[in-house]
Amino acid sequence: MNQGDGGRISDLAGDLAEAANFATYFGGSPASQSTPHLYISSLATWSWDSILSRMWKKEFSQVPAVELTSARGSLPLLTIWDKSFSSVIFSSDGTRIFSGSSNRSVQVWDAFTGEELRRLNGHSSWVLSVALSSDGTRIVSGSYDKTVRVWDPSTGEELRKLEGHSDKVKSVAFSIDGTRIVSGSDDKSVRVWDASTGKELRKLEGHSGKVQSVALSSDGTLIVSGSRDKSVRIWDVSTGEELREMNGHSGWVQSVAFSSDGTRIVSGSSDKSVRVWVASTGEELRRLNGHSNWVQSVAFSSDGTRIVSGSTDKSVRVWDASTSVLLRKLDGHSGGVQSVAFSSDGTRIVSGSWDKSVQIWDASIGTTQRRPNGLSTIVYSVAFSSDSSCIVSGSGDGSVRVWNASTGAELRSLNGHSGVVQCVAFSSDGTRIVSGSRDRSARVWDASTGAEQRKLKGHSDWVRSAAFSSDGTRIVSGSEDGSVRVWDASTGIELRKLDGHSDKVQSVAFSSDGTSIVSGSKDRSMRLWDASTGAGLRRLRGHFDAVQSVAFSSDSTLIVSGSRDRSMRIWNASTGAELRRFYGHSGWVESVVFSSDDTLIVSGSEDRSVRIWDASTGRELRRLNGHSGWVHSVAFCCDGTRIVSGSTDNSIRVWDLVAHNNPWEISSHGWIISLPHRQRLMWLPPEIMKMLNIQNVLIISSEPPAKVDLIDSRIGSGWAACYTP
Repeated sequence: MNQGDGGRISDLAGDLAEAANFATYFGGSPASQSTPHLYISSLATWSWDSILSRMWKKEFSQVPAVELTSARGSLPLLTIWDKSFSSVIFSSDGTRIFSGSSNRSVQVWDAFTGEELRRLNGHSSWVLSVALSSDGTRIVSGSYDKTVRVWDPSTGEELRKLEGHSDKVKSVAFSIDGTRIVSGSDDKSVRVWDASTGKELRKLEGHSGKVQSVALSSDGTLIVSGSRDKSVRIWDVSTGEELREMNGHSGWVQSVAFSSDGTRIVSGSSDKSVRVWVASTGEELRRLNGHSNWVQSVAFSSDGTRIVSGSTDKSVRVWDASTSVLLRKLDGHSGGVQSVAFSSDGTRIVSGSWDKSVQIWDASIGTTQRRPNGLSTIVYSVAFSSDSSCIVSGSGDGSVRVWNASTGAELRSLNGHSGVVQCVAFSSDGTRIVSGSRDRSARVWDASTGAEQRKLKGHSDWVRSAAFSSDGTRIVSGSEDGSVRVWDASTGIELRKLDGHSDKVQSVAFSSDGTSIVSGSKDRSMRLWDASTGAGLRRLRGHFDAVQSVAFSSDSTLIVSGSRDRSMRIWNASTGAELRRFYGHSGWVESVVFSSDDTLIVSGSEDRSVRIWDASTGRELRRLNGHSGWVHSVAFCCDGTRIVSGSTDNSIRVWDLVAHNNPWEISSHGWIISLPHRQRLMWLPPEIMKMLNIQNVLIISSEPPAKVDLIDSRIGSGWAACYTP
């Protein structure tokens, strides 16, 4: 074979791999239920920039044009839904996935279709770890039930049960020759077992905390373990002797793995870092920082050039093992990622999450990681400035950020809180911002400079809500400590404490004239208070679950409330009488507010939608879909022409209500639907949906926006014309 033949074979292998991945991408999506959407939906959103991909798209030039400014690697090839997954691995040939989950079973899945092939039952509690023998003939699993079990994956038969641990078995591994099994447990021990007989060969003791993870070197001579005692330890398999202890992590070591040549160890920790160590000396070689929460799982690619990590920050990250450079960030999970693994050929990654899904990713493409704009965590609160030129947001990373409301550009970041920022608000003149946090404080900031002016301390639990009085002289705050407090805005002195609620206070607001305060609580009630004396004026009851949000109308005659009972209600502020009740949301109503002329109400919900209602009739006027997570906060701009919303999907959206409307809408299930006939035009995967820059919507997110052009495409009844040979 000459050199040219080798190149052609390599190109063919690459084309076949892409074709297989594309088939997985199409087959695992709702688009697969309709043949036209092989082209209209799947081909249009497949953006691997290869010769083969460009050739396909040339033949189908009139499918919708999808512009993705992020790499194809940020979209999963396949998503499998079941229970909360704690462990996932590929088979050695990459055709199957093995998982352990909260359903107490080991499951076997087809890695290309997502079909469940087999379920191995026997454990009496959550399966925390699974591993496969190198020849693929046996699976080992560890469980909350304190046992290790060995299975035949072809028949599902339980071959043996290994008992000896006195607490949960967190991690298991096979030696490469299949003769030994290693397990790590909450009983602080590492144990070595004979894989053929189930006999315990030795017990390795030394850790002072629970053992979270174990792995064997490829030559079978060494064991590495990670523990809640914050150490990584290496042991001699044959003697059980502890060879070295590596210290450096400042939190629990959640996961450890050897490189295939046994020279390096990678570890992931609750300190949010990934670290690489020299196995022979214990020296820390490099530190990989970027995750914003615990690193739950780490693994090397088989060639040792890359590391994959999964975190409770919901992301999967791929790193260059030699330089520590972040190659890509894979966002798709809506819950913490518990387990990650490479396929043996390094072309795919599998991840398992608390969100009850397994996702398969293409690991072979895209090498550039975007620089985020600063918004990369849950947005808990948003508000417009009084002139609507700026937006302020409070986020899960503890920051308060100010944005240009027209362009989405970040103007400044206000740092000081040591916990999640639950609430933000501008003063009516726009010169100050107040924020409340899980660090139990409220803080006042200079809106133009970002300087912290004062810190309001007194609450003994999270501050859930805060607002200025209209004249800017006072601040009201509500807390999970059950109290409402009023503060002097210029000095930070606590003026009064309003007690009466029997549970957490979720929301507070001043009336426009500053004479009254309304509060909503988890105790299902609202209370109206005299702002100058702190006296309780009346109690408003009717909701049958927690009241999440309250707001006054601009003339202070009405109060609107939103609740976990999925309803919104309007109340007479002077009598406390319930005037109107609105239903429509299918999840908790997280935020409600009146428009400045009091004719409209906007609401945000757990059901991921923003809705606009006629305040006088309760009729739903409009539904704004686009967020892929809970909508925690909504607000109108001063003239009512725009709405801002913040979500658990890590984005802020600004919706233009008066611009020309699209002749289509997006359903909550990812379909673009024509109006008024409601024909399905195109399906978009959730990862594109959350980036989709819909006409009339400004998206502020670390994800660059995606654009879909339907104008020159052949879709709907004329779909066949999209083929242009």
